[in-house]
Amino acid sequence: MAEYFLLIKTIHLTSVTASFVLYTVRGIWMLSNSSWNDTFWARRLPHLNDTVLLGAGVLMTIILQQYPGTHAWLTAKLVGLLLHIVLGFVAFRAALGMRVRIVLWIGSLLAFGYVVAVALTRNPLLIAS
Repeated sequence: MAEYFLLIKTIHLTSVTASFVLYTVRGIWMLSNSSWNDTFWARRLPHLNDTVLLGAGVLMTIILQQYPGTHAWLTAKLVGLLLHIVLGFVAFRAALGMRVRIVLWIGSLLAFGYVVAVALTRNPLLIAS
């Protein structure tokens, strides 16, 4: 499986980019009360992409033999990912005021950014080593 690592990493990075774009567009649609946010593809495509993203991430951890709970940076990525998911879920689904939804959406984007930064530095404190 190691011979496929570069392909799996490319799929993972492409999915990260698509995830950010899809999430940002949905947030902009939320802010503008666009009906596009309620379409089948707007609601389903991000989940399909995120499934590919998660699958590629799991395969990479297996190939690298680095696991959350054992490696602090992967644990931090997982915690950041869960925070991103929870904040995003509430921002898009809850019957809250628009200001609260915006704060949650921005918080979710910051959590996403943290996950990317940890991935690049492999340090949960974001200190390049």
